Amino acid sequence: MAKFSELKDKRVMITGAASGIGLATAQRFAAEGSKVFIIDCNKDALSKAMDENPSFAGSGVCDVRREVDVTAVFEKMDRELGGIDVLVSNAGISIRKNFVDITYEQWQKVIDINLNGMFLCSREAARRMKAQKSGVILMTASTNGTEGHRWYTDYNASKAGVILLTKSMALELAPDVRVNCVCPGYVLTPMQRSEYTDEMLAKVNEGIPMKRHAEPEEIGALYAFLASDDARYITGADIRIDGGETAGLY
Repeated sequence: MAKFSELKDKRVMITGAASGIGLATAQRFAAEGSKVFIIDCNKDALSKAMDENPSFAGSGVCDVRREVDVTAVFEKMDRELGGIDVLVSNAGISIRKNFVDITYEQWQKVIDINLNGMFLCSREAARRMKAQKSGVILMTASTNGTEGHRWYTDYNASKAGVILLTKSMALELAPDVRVNCVCPGYVLTPMQRSEYTDEMLAKVNEGIPMKRHAEPEEIGALYAFLASDDARYITGADIRIDGGETAGLY
């Protein structure tokens, strides 16, 4: 599977990596020969991912909402791997609910994880990468951050914030550090399966030109490309991977 030889031995941190897009991305970087350090707030799921993927180089339990947790997990990676070359900031949640029924507590939780967590992790990575004058920061945004969608107002707002966080960071950190975000459409992850029935999934697929959800491995492949030298002139970009869903009326 390895396609990018320059990713061999790169020190890669991936957040939200115990399942879904994060785990698939971690597996792809490991296949490229990278030293993969995975973090997640779910200790049991993290342990399972490490047990099932012996090629991973390390892990850390971290709630990305907590600055003390984020600082500690980066320091752990420093001790174990000697620093960081690539960050894939992926941890996130979504909760399907009508706007008028969203509690402020829910709003805060979604923004805290999806946006504030991206800020905290990216800031720690950026400080290290600027000092070494190299590095790549990648974040998981969403097509929901590019246009309105019903039932996910808090999620949509958080992902729009990630896109502008990406662009602003890219301007400040260039030319030493590249910063991009990926905007997936519908991806068949455990989180998606928990929110949608089979009938709902089928209905969604009818509205996608490619007639299916993305596989998490396809998102991981895009992340590997964006971290590679083939993408060395790409920074400040929000790249959609959505099967044509947002291309126009279909």
